Amino acid sequence: MKARGILIFAAGLGTRMGALTADRPKPLIPVKGRALIDHALDLTEGLDLTRVVNTHYRADMIVAHLTGRGIALSHEADLLETGGGLRYALPLLPPGPVFTLNSDAVWRGPNPLAMLAQGWREGMEGLLLIVPRDRAVGHPGRGDFLPDAGGRITRGPGLVYVGAQILRPGALHDIPEAAFSLNRVWDGMIARGTLYGLTYPGQWCDVGQPASIPLAEAMLERAHVS
Repeated sequence: MKARGILIFAAGLGTRMGALTADRPKPLIPVKGRALIDHALDLTEGLDLTRVVNTHYRADMIVAHLTGRGIALSHEADLLETGGGLRYALPLLPPGPVFTLNSDAVWRGPNPLAMLAQGWREGMEGLLLIVPRDRAVGHPGRGDFLPDAGGRITRGPGLVYVGAQILRPGALHDIPEAAFSLNRVWDGMIARGTLYGLTYPGQWCDVGQPASIPLAEAMLERAHVS
C-alpha cells in the first residue's frame, strides 16, 4: 500500500532561531523570499496527498497563512513531540503508511517525497531519507544512521536523517505516553530489521538557526542557476 497522506511538522517553538521566532513561528521565517512552510508544501505538489500541518506555537499565524489552501490542521494544546504529534494527527490522515516532513529545511535536487514513494516496498515499516554529511548543509552533527548492503539502517555516526520519511503508524499505538519522539518507534523497527534508509543524491540544508538562512539561500540560488 502506498502512502496517501503527509504530516508536515510545524508545531515546535523554534528556540534555536532566537529573536527571529519572537514574533512568528519558525515555519513562517522567510528563506529566499518565501516562508519555510511554503518550501515544504512545494514538495507535495503533484503527489495527490492528503496534507496535514501540525501547530502549537503562534498557531493563529500558521492558520492564517494556510487558509484556503486545502490543508488540514492538527493543533496541539501541549507539545507532543514528533511521535505523539503524528499519532494525534492520524484521524486526519488516510489509513496506511504516511509521509512525514520537517518544515525547517530546503532542498536542492530531486523531489525527496517522490523518491521515498518510489523506494517504498512491502516489508518496510519505515523508510527514512538520509544524506552524506558533506551534502548536509548547515548541519553540524556527526550523522545518525549506518545502512547495510540491503538498505536496512542502524544507529551510528554516518549518514544524516533529513526529516523526510514514510512510516507505518501501527507502532505508535504501543507507546503509552502522550508526548514522545519518533526515535522510540525507530528503535523498535531497528530491532525488528524493518527500518530502511534511502540516500538522497542532492543537497539538503537544515534551517534550524539564523546562520543557516544565508546558507540555504545560497544553495537555492545555485539550484536556480544550474
